[in-house]
Amino acid sequence: MTRNLTLAIDDDLLDKVRVLAAMKRTSVNEMVRGFLTRLVEQETSKDEAREALLKLIDESEGRGGEGWRLPTREETYSGDPRFDREF
Repeated sequence: MTRNLTLAIDDDLLDKVRVLAAMKRTSVNEMVRGFLTRLVEQETSKDEAREALLKLIDESEGRGGEGWRLPTREETYSGDPRFDREF
């Protein structure tokens, strides 16, 4: 179901949007609807990604599990080869 919406918009901006809409062979109404649709989709996508990351953090056993600890300063700077160093 579609509903009508009244917007207050500056006359100069409205004139420019009408020209742009005509160039794109669409209507101001369709442009506004498309903009709002994309905005909602982007926010929904961000929310879904955020929820997936939080779930991954909660379910992860990679950190904070039994026996996990940060390396000591001596271990970090021991000079022993590490996966992130190339010799």
